[in-house]
Order: sequence, then C-alpha cells, then structure tokens
Amino acid sequence: MFVISNDRFDTRVPVKVWLESEEKIEQGCLEQAIHLAKLPFVHRWVCLMPDTHQGKGMPIGGVIGTRGVIIPNAVGSDIGCGMIFAPMNVKLTEIQGIATGNGSLIQLLVGDILRNIPVGVNRYKTPQESRVLDEAKEQMEQYEANPELLSLIEDGYYQTGTLGGGNHFIELQVDEEGYLGLMIHSGSRHMGKEICDVFHKKARDLNEKWYSKVPDEYRLAFLPVDTEEGGQYIRWMNLALRYAYENRERMMDRVMELAAKQIKKHAGVDAEFGEVINCHHNYAAIEHHYGENLWVHRKGATRARAGEIAVIPGAMGSYSYVVEGLGNPESFCSSSHGAGRAYSRKGAMEAFSTEQVILDLRAREVVLGKQKKNDVAEECRFAYKDIDLVMEQQKDLVKPVKKLRTVGVVKG
Repeated sequence: MFVISNDRFDTRVPVKVWLESEEKIEQGCLEQAIHLAKLPFVHRWVCLMPDTHQGKGMPIGGVIGTRGVIIPNAVGSDIGCGMIFAPMNVKLTEIQGIATGNGSLIQLLVGDILRNIPVGVNRYKTPQESRVLDEAKEQMEQYEANPELLSLIEDGYYQTGTLGGGNHFIELQVDEEGYLGLMIHSGSRHMGKEICDVFHKKARDLNEKWYSKVPDEYRLAFLPVDTEEGGQYIRWMNLALRYAYENRERMMDRVMELAAKQIKKHAGVDAEFGEVINCHHNYAAIEHHYGENLWVHRKGATRARAGEIAVIPGAMGSYSYVVEGLGNPESFCSSSHGAGRAYSRKGAMEAFSTEQVILDLRAREVVLGKQKKNDVAEECRFAYKDIDLVMEQQKDLVKPVKKLRTVGVVKG
C-alpha cells in the first residue's frame, strides 16, 4: 500500500492505494480518486483497492467514508451486486468423465442451469415469489414519494432469480482439496440502475440550487442524509440491497436443486451443501470508524471486518477465493471485490478473438454455457488482472480460506 499525499494534487485528504506503485493506476481512475479526495465531507482518506479501475464518477474498487451525505454514483448503478457461494461434499473426481445423453455430466449441469435460469436481458414470463417485494408493497407509504420508481416493484417479480449479463456468472468450481462448490455473481438487476439514475439527477438539481462547490463534471452529486431526498434514496437503496440478496438466494436454491438432482441421477452420489456465504460489494451503510459514524460507500469493494467470511471472484476460467477479513481500519474494513478489469469491454473485444478465448477455456478444461459467444472476449480472463497478484497486494486486508478453480461457467 502507498499514499498519495494531500499536497501532491492539492486535495483535502490523501488517497491510500493497495497497489505497488502509482504507475499501476490508469489515468482516469487516478483523476476520479483525486476528485473524491477534494470533497468537503470525505473523512480521513480515499481508499483504492488493488482491483481498482475507472467507473462512473467514483472508481470501481473505491471506498470512502462520508459525514452526513450519500452519493448515488459512489454506490453505483448495480446496487447490491455481490457474491454467493455454497460448498459441496462432492469431489470433482466423483463426477468427472461421466457421460450422459447430453455430453459429460459437467456439460449437462451447465446446460441445465442455462435452460432453467434466465440470463442476460431475459426474465421469467410469470411473476416469481419475492418476500422482499411483498414487504415493499405492504410498506408502500415509504416509496410513494417517488412515483417514477414504483413500477420497479411490480417489474421485479419477473426478475427475481435471474442472472443478468456483463460480468455476472454462475460457476461450478473445485477447491484445492478437490471438492466442488457453486458460485454466483449477480445484483439487483434493472432496479439498481433506475434508482441510481433517478437520484443522481435529483442530487445534481439540488446541488445546482445550493451552489454546491462540487463540480458537476465530477459526477459526484450528493444528497444530505437528513433531507427528504436523502432519506428517499436510502430507502430505495436498501430495498435494492435486500432484493439483490434475495435474487442470489433464489438462484442458488435453484442451482443446488439442479446439481443435486443430476449428480444423484448420473453419479449415484447424494450431494449436500455447506454454509452459504452471501455478500454485497456495491452499497453504502452507516458504520463507526475513527470515532465517527460515517456513510461508508463501497463501490466494487467487499466488507472485510475481522473474522468476516466473504467471496472474491477472479475472471472466467481463472481462480476465485473465499476469504476471511482482517478488519484493517485503514481500508475502513474493506477489500477488493474481484480481480478488476485490465481492459475495457470494447478493448478486450479488440484485443482478443472469440476463437482465442474458446480455445483457452477448452485448454483449461472449462465448460462454457453461453447463448451467444460472439462477445465472450469481453469477460475472458485476459481482460482482467491476475487474481493472485490482487490477493498478494491485499494480504493486510484479507487472508485466503479457500482457493477455487472454474470447472463450468454460465454467462449472460
């Protein structure tokens, strides 16, 4: 970790970076961190995790603590995006090489998941059960002040238990002892983006009215939490967080059911699942740090309190980690949320061909489930930083509990 001091770029607070040198930060990401460090309400310092890269307004892989305000773009557009992992008692060797009528057992599992869980822009044709949305309808008075968002509640019933696209995935993985596990990366679907967009605009309008000293080009318009609009955003953000958490739960329940059924049928093994880990990495929450109650914004960052178990994924066809937090106060008890992009999606498409990616996955014995493969290079492992190097750079933030290798992956 190194520090960019206040006097370097005439900022209010320093920037702490969990990388080996400033040269490893892309220019756009560094500029965004400097903008954050100039804000009047940021407490102590700005943190950049080792997977950091440029985002909208605030870098992805960024963490800040604010006093009395919340910044929609510092939470991001996929509110509640995060990870869920379930370990299994089944070893890869128990299912490897088993042929079915639809290829190997792993190919069958990947195909089964792709057929049963909507991915990309797809959704269910009928409403799904959702305790979170049911509760929201019972407490509609909390949300009626924002009629432009109310349709998200009814619409959400069709997206509960769906994956989405981009970097979201469902993976079958194997740990270093040979045991299988299931991992899912997903968020609040369309809900989070709409909430972010609506409240970023409200914040911009209010900041202009108040003659805010935060330049509009920073894209960091803020809402004081004691204002009507600030309270509204917090309520909608928390709804999206609960919905994202439930969305991952519903998918995991379905994937565990499918895996158990096919493993029993074709391998004769009774699959059992251990304790499930479910954690967010795009959110803001009130926390106590350095003697103050702060709104800690984690945009592409995972909470890592002492002893807390979390999940940090790598890139498709690479490795992922289950980790234990070390509770480092300098990062506001945070860690990276993944490997972090080394190429933009467009850059990855230009640099790597579909054939190159498919051949690489085949060489690594990874089964890919994807309806259209022409954009597969966007999410290939070459487009991301080396997850093992990321883990090395944050060894004062988390310690590995389990290292997992991709065996099968479903993408939108």
